[in-house]
Amino acid sequence: MEYRRLGRSGLKVSALSLGSWVTYANQVDTANAREIMAAARDHGVNFFDNAETYAGGESERIMGAALRELGWAREHYVVSSKFFWGLSDDPNVHHTLNRKYLLSAVDNSLRRFGLDYLDLIFCHRPDPHTPLEETVWAMHDLIARGKALYWGTSEWSADEIRAAWEIAERHHLHKPVMEQPQYNLFVRRRVEQEYHRLYEDLGLGLTTWSPLASGVLTGKYLNGIPAGSRGTLEGYAWLHERLLDPQRNAAAARLAPIAAELDTSLARLALAWCLKNPRVSTVITGASRPAQVEENMEALALVPQLSGEILARMDAACEGALA
Repeated sequence: MEYRRLGRSGLKVSALSLGSWVTYANQVDTANAREIMAAARDHGVNFFDNAETYAGGESERIMGAALRELGWAREHYVVSSKFFWGLSDDPNVHHTLNRKYLLSAVDNSLRRFGLDYLDLIFCHRPDPHTPLEETVWAMHDLIARGKALYWGTSEWSADEIRAAWEIAERHHLHKPVMEQPQYNLFVRRRVEQEYHRLYEDLGLGLTTWSPLASGVLTGKYLNGIPAGSRGTLEGYAWLHERLLDPQRNAAAARLAPIAAELDTSLARLALAWCLKNPRVSTVITGASRPAQVEENMEALALVPQLSGEILARMDAACEGALA
């Protein structure tokens, strides 16, 4: 396993990490989670990503129970959660980053996990209705109180991240050190263009999600939605349009021969492409069984084979499918 610094912080995270979105509670119970997380740890994974809203809090409970059963030393793994959506429709809990919500939400998250602190906490989306200074102070106070070690954002614009950083700089507060954006062969602009100045100016680190474009970059949706895939899960019908997008599936079909030439799978090729970007601190992967973890981890060995010529061919294959 390769370990990369999380931006300019001193924390090192595994280049490939494991997330729980969609799978935990929907496809994976505590026993399954324990096996999957153990397989990931055996390959050197030390970062496990979660969020308050995943399965209405059940994802955090399952991951926390698995961690207790695994019995790992707390200093040997990194756990995150994300906050914004809330778990009820109460006006001070729903779609907000106000101080009242953030302080109680992190406490509730810690209870579900059964942990004393979270390593990383993210503002899961920007909140245009709460003063940014209030949110920055709340995140600082959570770190100052020992509830978390680092804070960051998810799917914020470059201007919003810079504004939060400057508020923290002005008041000598803990600054946001990481962002969690979507990044894959089809979704690139934010990571490669919009955030370009933030890497050097602010030392921004990235924990990127959806490296396989919700599974399209495995090739499994070329002929429709197969049984047992995430597209068949209750509550995920909203994904159908994305999974069946004709341009993205055509691009996946064009990428498949490149993977075959490298004697690898399309999924590993797509993961290796994300890993090739030195700005990415960690690529968050998903798995519903240990065998998927094994396959994903093999992407690391593929990265050196992605020459300039291969990358150019991959770019050409994706033409017309970029968001």
